[in-house]
Amino acid sequence: MHPTGFFRMDFSQGSLFGYIEDLHELAIIERPVRRSLKTPEEIERLTVDEELNDIERAVYLLSSGQDIQGTSVVANLPVLIRQSPADTLRRVLPKVREVLHVAGVEMQLTAAYSFLTILQEESVSIHSYCLSFLQIILQNLEHRDPGVSNAWLDTLLCVIEVLPKETIRHEILNPLVSKAQLSQTLQSRLVSCRILGKVANKFEAHIVKRDILPLVKSLCQDVEYEVRSCMCRQLEFIAQGIGTELTKSVVLPELVELARDEGSSVRLAAFETLVNLLVMFDHDDRSQVVLPLVKSFCEKSFKADEPVLASLSLHLGKLCHGLQGIFSQEQQIWFLDFYKKLCRLGLHQENGHNDNQIQNMELEKKYLSVRKNCAYNFPAMILFVGAKSFHIELYTTFFCLCHDPDMPVRYTVAAGFYEVCKLLGSNVYLIHKELMALLQDDSLEVIDALLDNLPETLELMANGGENSGLENKLLIVPDLVPALTSAEQRVANSLKWRSHEKLIQKYSCLPHIISSDQIYYRFLHRMFTVILTNSVLPVQKAAARTLCIFLRYNRKQEQRNEVIQNLVEQLCQGKSYWNRLRFLDVCEDIIELFSKSFFCKYFFLSVLELTSDPVANVRMKVCYMLPKLKSTLKLPADKHLLQQMELCVRKLLCQEKDKDVLAVVKRTVLELDRMDMSVDAFQKRFYEKDLLDQEKEREEHLMLEMEQIEKEKQQGEGRSGNDKNYDKKRRDSKTGASLPKNLPTVISGGSSSTQSTGSREGVKSKLIRSQSFSSHVIQPKHSSLEKCANKSNSVLGVGKNVLLPFVDSLKGRSGSASGAVSFSGSVASSRSIGNSADLKSNGSRDPQARKLSLKTRKSKA
Repeated sequence: MHPTGFFRMDFSQGSLFGYIEDLHELAIIERPVRRSLKTPEEIERLTVDEELNDIERAVYLLSSGQDIQGTSVVANLPVLIRQSPADTLRRVLPKVREVLHVAGVEMQLTAAYSFLTILQEESVSIHSYCLSFLQIILQNLEHRDPGVSNAWLDTLLCVIEVLPKETIRHEILNPLVSKAQLSQTLQSRLVSCRILGKVANKFEAHIVKRDILPLVKSLCQDVEYEVRSCMCRQLEFIAQGIGTELTKSVVLPELVELARDEGSSVRLAAFETLVNLLVMFDHDDRSQVVLPLVKSFCEKSFKADEPVLASLSLHLGKLCHGLQGIFSQEQQIWFLDFYKKLCRLGLHQENGHNDNQIQNMELEKKYLSVRKNCAYNFPAMILFVGAKSFHIELYTTFFCLCHDPDMPVRYTVAAGFYEVCKLLGSNVYLIHKELMALLQDDSLEVIDALLDNLPETLELMANGGENSGLENKLLIVPDLVPALTSAEQRVANSLKWRSHEKLIQKYSCLPHIISSDQIYYRFLHRMFTVILTNSVLPVQKAAARTLCIFLRYNRKQEQRNEVIQNLVEQLCQGKSYWNRLRFLDVCEDIIELFSKSFFCKYFFLSVLELTSDPVANVRMKVCYMLPKLKSTLKLPADKHLLQQMELCVRKLLCQEKDKDVLAVVKRTVLELDRMDMSVDAFQKRFYEKDLLDQEKEREEHLMLEMEQIEKEKQQGEGRSGNDKNYDKKRRDSKTGASLPKNLPTVISGGSSSTQSTGSREGVKSKLIRSQSFSSHVIQPKHSSLEKCANKSNSVLGVGKNVLLPFVDSLKGRSGSASGAVSFSGSVASSRSIGNSADLKSNGSRDPQARKLSLKTRKSKA
């Protein structure tokens, strides 16, 4: 046979087998579909006459419908009660009672939830509810399914809250006597325990002592450990109902006996109840009964009872705090050492376990839970030992918890870090390294947990206690800036944009923590990058707002000018419409954070330029912002800005082609017509807003004055240094010392007249530029300010004839050269004309600087 025959035969067989397998797969896929289809008989049984009303339909479905239809009626019972309470109680509810006898688990759970909803909505009176629903609840309490029984029990416990005493006594408490007997089922006795804990608060102490406490003692000595444990947990509520005297004589002996029970769950329940009832025991009971008992419980649990350790570690902080003042020095040291051992459990060979046991995954999970609970209780342990003893007693333990190999432990430490800072007070500086370690943690969950209270934490670190002020800031800042930068980079590189947004929002606290120079060089430009490159809108908006806050508290005029210039050039005049939209977001934040004059001076005309943007979405957003723009204007100073805005609105009404934008413009025009304008003088209707705006403007001017004072101080220090150098050189020249050839022979006031005006200006401007920044930061490019001034006409549409007088007046006031223009004169607007006269009056303080500025202007002209 030809070889090709084999190939042909193999191919045909392979195709046949493949076709059969495909058919088999299709059959498997189709089989559930066929099963889901209803037969005509089933459809007929599910069909209901459409002419029936809601009550009749519910009765019909409960009588002859399917289970799923009956469950639907039971779920809809609260709605029927609201619509027709009388008919529902008379016709529907009896049918529900009949169906529940044979109903499945789903209908039982639905009924329990519906009955509870009816109670919470108060659709019927309490009397009607007791008559109609209470017996149904009591009948289903002992359902064979534990889930159903617990659902009905939860409903009953909520009903007991609103029932009158007599109803509770006759309908619940009297039958409970027989239900709590040993002859009853385990489920019945468990239900009785929880009901006793609930009804104890409804009666007086003598009734509880006579009718309830005998049942409680009986159930505490039940043969089943589940019943003993359940009753033990209810002793806390019973003690609250009977008072301290009966608690001491009846409840405490029972707790002592249950704490020595053979069942670990019973001992644990007794321990937790003792901790919760510490406030009800007097000093003698705590010191003579409770303290030895819990100490013995801790010792036994640590040696052999690992399942109890997790709950023990969770309540240890509350226990130590509740027994504060009872411990002797030796007992306090013992409990503190016990806590330290729990914090290291699973990390080393603690608790007498060998290496093979520690490798057990289940055991490692338990130890992890113990260390996590210890981290949760750390603030309570600081209260236990005192903040002054923290460094000696607990710092090493805190360090271990912050560097725990398991993330949940570090997460818990990070979540409670702020509480630890508050408790340490003046000693908070001791844990600043741990804060930096958590900020640079490998897990983003840990960083996210730390962010919740990061501003408050950093403020305590920088300003708290005796080490407040400059010394403490110098202590934390060198580590803080790299840690925050690293955290932001790690979060930005992840997919968790919500954490990134939260971190950037928390950056807004930095002006109160670190200097404006550090913010400018390490964080502000990063905010620009996030706005321009990040693809998540909430992150971009958070970065825009944080950038505005940084600008609000920036104290260097040249830096402010550069930021404003970048906002206009990179966002407002950016090629991407997305960046132009972000510029409008920035402007909304500027309006909220800054004064009206600031916005009008630097951003108003730039926003108006976007009314002619080629993208409809940008124009539409500008139209939505027009009322906010108008609210920033004050008449008569801003009359020409109002005219510019009205001109843009008319242009939009006449030339806009996009129907959506045009519709927004028309609505906005109506809103603008209804708006009232502010005037320079205070008005009653704008008093609060004007007062707030005046406060913002005052703060802005105050920051300018602080900057000017700092410049003058640094300039004075520089001059004194030069004078000292000159005196030294003159003394050296008198003694015959020879000067270097590249230095001038004489430096004096008389010889200065021989120097050119240009060289004097250059030396002076360099001096001022060097003094305007801190000695530990990088010097910025000086050309940015000049570039901003040169471009002011194109950016804001104001001519040079407005800019020059205002700049000159400020030069005269500050005594600085052309390189140091003040904050209010970097970019001019209409307000500069009115303010220049006041500032010129101050220019007479330094006439030499005034002459220099005039000469500079003439030379540039």
